[in-house]
Amino acid sequence: MSVRSNGRSLSFEILSGYLPSSGEPSSGEVTPPRSKRKRKPKKKKHKADGNANATLETIPNSDDEALLLRAQEIGFKELESRRSVCGTSTTVVDQVHHSPSVSCVSFELRQRNVNGGLGDADVADEVGSKKEIQEVNVGFKRDSQDVNVGFKGLEKEKSLDWNQVMKENPGFLHDSSILEKSPVKYFMGEVYSGNSLRSTISVGNEKKRQRVYNSMFHVPWRCERLIVAGFFVCLDSFLSLLTIMPARILMTIWKLLKTRQLLWPNAAELADFGCFIVLGLGVTSLQMIDISLIYHVIRGQGTIKLYVVYNVLEIFDKLCQSFGEDVLQVLFNSAEGLSTCSKDNITSELMQFILDEAIAVIAFVVHSFVLLAQAITLSTCIIAHNNALLALLVSNNFAEIKSNVFKRVSKENLHNLVYYDIIERFHITAFLLFVLAQNLLEAEGPWLSSFFWNALEVYVCEILIDAIKHSFLAKFNEIKPVAYSEFLEDLCRQILNDKPDERQKDLTFIPLAPACVVIRVLTPVYATLLPYGPFYWRFFWIIVWSSLTYIMLAIFKTLVILLLRFLATWYVNLRLRTKQHVD
Repeated sequence: MSVRSNGRSLSFEILSGYLPSSGEPSSGEVTPPRSKRKRKPKKKKHKADGNANATLETIPNSDDEALLLRAQEIGFKELESRRSVCGTSTTVVDQVHHSPSVSCVSFELRQRNVNGGLGDADVADEVGSKKEIQEVNVGFKRDSQDVNVGFKGLEKEKSLDWNQVMKENPGFLHDSSILEKSPVKYFMGEVYSGNSLRSTISVGNEKKRQRVYNSMFHVPWRCERLIVAGFFVCLDSFLSLLTIMPARILMTIWKLLKTRQLLWPNAAELADFGCFIVLGLGVTSLQMIDISLIYHVIRGQGTIKLYVVYNVLEIFDKLCQSFGEDVLQVLFNSAEGLSTCSKDNITSELMQFILDEAIAVIAFVVHSFVLLAQAITLSTCIIAHNNALLALLVSNNFAEIKSNVFKRVSKENLHNLVYYDIIERFHITAFLLFVLAQNLLEAEGPWLSSFFWNALEVYVCEILIDAIKHSFLAKFNEIKPVAYSEFLEDLCRQILNDKPDERQKDLTFIPLAPACVVIRVLTPVYATLLPYGPFYWRFFWIIVWSSLTYIMLAIFKTLVILLLRFLATWYVNLRLRTKQHVD
């Protein structure tokens, strides 16, 4: 067999056969053909470098097997190396003579010259291979003839004794001493070994500690601070609807009467008129609804049905919020188009504005009815004496946790979720105001303390549920508490009308539906304050009570917006100083 490597020819001849001691082949055995090439005469004098042939010397029988395996290993290593060593190739001939009692092994290392150069790497390989061959041949007698190596048969393997193995190899198992311990000793060893949960719980670090503190303290505090600030923003928008919008409408009417000219209103005035129409028609529609009838229908249901009704109404509330935002934006767009259109397109723009106004009226009347039904359901649970309120709060709030916590939430979605919680907190306040009004009209006996504790229970449950929900949302989605500070900064910039970044998200709250519910609820309360008498006398007191209410709401609105702007300015400056300090 010839193998070529790096342009040099490397030839190995392996001749193996079974010959008797006399040198003639026995019957039934096939002698492999020998090479016909003329062999060079062997040199009797062997050099230390291994360039000549080497014959093995007979060694004691105790080492025959190890030397045989070592020789075979070196022979195969020489075959597999496929390198040219000093421009020569080595032929290993192993002849093993088998007999019933004696085994003969013959090794013959012969060298042939092959044309080729000699490199540094080849020299290193040659030296290594010659050293290994010398280690095998060191105990053999050099002779020009084949050497018969006789050795005894392999010794029989000893039987495997498990106890003996364990004694000789104490580290065979990880802890062999466990097998020798009694249950009591093993138990006491586990007691004194250290942490009993080390196999199932990893050791914590500073990052784990920070995550625990974030979930327990930082996220709930920053989230509740954001919700409270957002609640007052919603309150300011609600008060603006009841104070600023009527004032703007009265100013527009006064301007029209003063100039006695039909001036075309601008986009803001048209938007105010559109919202006023929606508010008026919404309150009128709710006035035609019999609250007592709806109350008794809902009260006749079981606790589980109350929970189902409340959750269905809450889902419709969120759907109406999303749809109402789009409807109001379309209405404002139509008002702007109508205020800037030419005389040729005024008819089409006016029809479009009327159509959008009708859609807005329908959408917000439906939303007002949903909120009113939800307020009646909460009032039913508060008045009931079978712990219906607690069952409603527990089932509703933990259903909210289940639907939000175990979902993958991005930072943007978390921002939207916080704003939904802000609006929900404001709606709950409107519902409790409805319950207070119903107690003023219909309750008998001492009811104020009971109402106070029920309202406190509702608010505490909402605060705890929001804290738990946002803590685990931030934990599972790896959102840091600083995100809530960023949300609060965006809200403060919205209060200050400072929005340099167009990517900031505003808190969108439409107070039309809650205002319809509150006005519908407070109207019977004001009616009880009016004195009996002629119509003009009652009308006079209506004007008086309305003026006083308006003045109180205007003062309250002014205080709220001034406080919000002051706190917003302080917080934005604080965030700027913090960022500069960090940078």
